[in-house]
Amino acid sequence: MLSRSVIQLSRFPSKSAVVQQQHRWLKVNSRAASYDSSTGSHDGSQDASSSSSSSLLSTAATIVGGSLLTYLIVKKLKDDSAKVYAKAATDSSNAPSAQKDISKAHNELRRDLPVYAMEDVAKHNSPQAGIWVTYGIGVYDITSFVPQHPGSDKVMLAAGSAIDPFWHIFQQHNTKEILTLLDTFRIGNLKEEDVISTKDQANPWAAEPKRHAILKPATQRPFNAEPPASVLVDAFLTPNEFFYVRNHLPVPEVDIKEYELEIDVELTAKTKSKSFKYDDLRKLPKHTVTATIMCGGNRRGEMMEVKPIKGLAWGPSAVGNAQWTGVRLADVLKAMGVVSDETSHVHFEGLDTDPTSTPYGASIPLSKAMDPRGDVILAYEMNGQPLNRDHGYPVRVIVPGVVGSRNVKWLGRIVVSKEESGSHWQQNDYKSFSPSTDWDTVDFKSAPAIQHMPVTSAICAPANGDKLKSEDGYITVKGYAWSGGGQEVIRVDLTADGGKTWIVADLDQVEKNTGRGRHWSWSLWTAKIPAKAGQKLEVWSRAVDDSYNSQPETFKNIWNLRGVVGNAYSRIKVEVK
Repeated sequence: MLSRSVIQLSRFPSKSAVVQQQHRWLKVNSRAASYDSSTGSHDGSQDASSSSSSSLLSTAATIVGGSLLTYLIVKKLKDDSAKVYAKAATDSSNAPSAQKDISKAHNELRRDLPVYAMEDVAKHNSPQAGIWVTYGIGVYDITSFVPQHPGSDKVMLAAGSAIDPFWHIFQQHNTKEILTLLDTFRIGNLKEEDVISTKDQANPWAAEPKRHAILKPATQRPFNAEPPASVLVDAFLTPNEFFYVRNHLPVPEVDIKEYELEIDVELTAKTKSKSFKYDDLRKLPKHTVTATIMCGGNRRGEMMEVKPIKGLAWGPSAVGNAQWTGVRLADVLKAMGVVSDETSHVHFEGLDTDPTSTPYGASIPLSKAMDPRGDVILAYEMNGQPLNRDHGYPVRVIVPGVVGSRNVKWLGRIVVSKEESGSHWQQNDYKSFSPSTDWDTVDFKSAPAIQHMPVTSAICAPANGDKLKSEDGYITVKGYAWSGGGQEVIRVDLTADGGKTWIVADLDQVEKNTGRGRHWSWSLWTAKIPAKAGQKLEVWSRAVDDSYNSQPETFKNIWNLRGVVGNAYSRIKVEVK
């Protein structure tokens, strides 16, 4: 199999080719430039000839969108701290307006600016020559931003080319705010014959699965949504249709007859490889584990109330609990001769890919994967049913107790390596920092990737702002509590008087008989709070796990620029009628 670093040309994979991309990589002589912001060095020979321009247009153009967008959002947040841009342009209510903004950004000729040929743009593909990109008919100079951006290596892949193909995929980038901000970097117009079109590209969103109307989208493309919080406390196992959805890329269509999971063990000079068809996995001994999966950005919306954050404004429902069935990863790796150690890693790569055929990826320590009490499985069933497409059909990895981003869906490849995954989502995302760290000072290499999630709880019913009647002098409050790493929640405390007095909730539904350090599921709890008609109450909840870890009191003290591991007290305000 050719390396995944080899870029597939043509266009974003069509639905018939998604699974086959693992084996059908087209070799391309693409020269990926990299920029070291600390030294200002620029690696990779690139010339300004037409052939160089053509290569860049075909390949590198597609990747700058995400990295450039990150910096643009951050700059805007710093300049305008009163606003948070977390809403997708694809929101149906804004669709006509968004299309108008996109059309204007693509087609507006700035007569006060010069006209450049793509050959001119292609010459500006390094810090020394300047870093230019195009979008529609516009030419933009982003030189000053690249050295400050943690994803500068990805930005440099598209230096001297167009971002249109990438933003065709990630359509949530096409908001009025972002397009307006991009226009502030505009330096010219592109010759009409050189404008990159996306009209001939297949629509990667055409085959998205249908979703239940109860899910509230944070973005439509890619689809990210959560159910109302009150639904979570209705059942210990979250119904598949109500389980939150976190997608980073279009949902792949998989031909089960062609599906193969590839496993490469790269711990020695000689790589060991093995492939498994779907039926091969189902023939192996079954293992079932009940585990909660929580997005690293769960409750980010509450953290955003402190100050703006780049990311989706998740409520408390980017979490769910399910019974997962599949084969133990440890059994598969042992059969390939893998022996656990304390320094190696297991990479997971999905079949969901960006326009350069780079898959979503993440990794976990090998010691977790091989631990017989770690319960890491290659799952093909969820709550007794085959995985649906949004949740990873046909196979996903379930890593109990670990942040949702490591539970990779649509699993296509596993690599056992001495190194941690180099994926963007492992190295430059899903990490937390000091509240005083901002986008000018952040060093993603200085922080470890999130693995175990901290102890948390959330009040799910009543909702914030509800007006409700008391019954026999009480109101009933319900919620969930969970701690990562297999820690058991032993107590949930609530207060309605600012912490002067506390009420211990009843843990109604809990996971039993698992043994200490193996409590993968949440606990659902109920508490009765004294209340009188006419009162306005603010109710807080905090959970305590069996290592006596507890939630911090406020989000102010744990605010971080990515809005992850948000586990402060849950708070609601209600009025008693």
